[in-house]
Amino acid sequence: MTAAPRPLAELSKDEAKRITGLVFDLDDTLLDHGSLAEDAYSALFRLREAGLRLVACTGRPAGWSEVLVRQWPIDVALAENGAVALIKEPQPTQAARIVRVFPDDLARVRRDELMQLAHELIARHPAAALADDNAARWTDVAIDIGEHRQVAADAVAAMHAEARARGVVTFASSVHMHLSFETCDKASGTFRLFEERFGESRAVARYAYAFVGDSGNDASAFSAFATTFGVSNVAKYLAMLPDPPKFVTTAPMGKGFAELAARLVALRGTGGD
Repeated sequence: MTAAPRPLAELSKDEAKRITGLVFDLDDTLLDHGSLAEDAYSALFRLREAGLRLVACTGRPAGWSEVLVRQWPIDVALAENGAVALIKEPQPTQAARIVRVFPDDLARVRRDELMQLAHELIARHPAAALADDNAARWTDVAIDIGEHRQVAADAVAAMHAEARARGVVTFASSVHMHLSFETCDKASGTFRLFEERFGESRAVARYAYAFVGDSGNDASAFSAFATTFGVSNVAKYLAMLPDPPKFVTTAPMGKGFAELAARLVALRGTGGD
């Protein structure tokens, strides 16, 4: 039986000091129901000042992530559940340059196939709807199951089964169900980035970076990284996670992220246990 998450207070100074970067989910982890609060945003600056490489890893669109990596104090954004990697390259005398590390081919034609499938699924399960961020997506299509719509678990399961029977890869977060022909997930996409861009093998990166998330599409990362955190609202999804996060915050969503940041910064500095 897999061990239950431990309280964040049990994170040791040695483990906090071992990591060199933090990979973090957005919806219901950094964000509160899609909104960025001041304490969560401030936490990103404190983490960067503590010397951590910051990697946003989300099911949200590549188009959104391109803006975030330009404007936020982060180094990398992985979008569409690891299918797209965008990196910030500082320039000496001008604004940072944003580079797409992968994919090389955005497969627009195949995305049209996914959109057709999404319409078919919604027609059979009318409680769902197309997510309102699809215009900014490059590789996948998202169906709203929990952002503006509330779709029953059995209907979501049926849509997963129907899509997979058609050879489509699916993921579900707290807000969206994703349809994709990409075979990557958050873990494989992140490790691919570390290998291709920073020359860090999976064996090294799984210990050098920590991950924080909240839901089902974070499952691969919860299993892959040695140090993992869940904000407290992860409790809703623990039964469906093969491996739960190692530690859990007392607060949910953005407040939980800020709580984690404060703990990491304190342990990596002169304070801590």
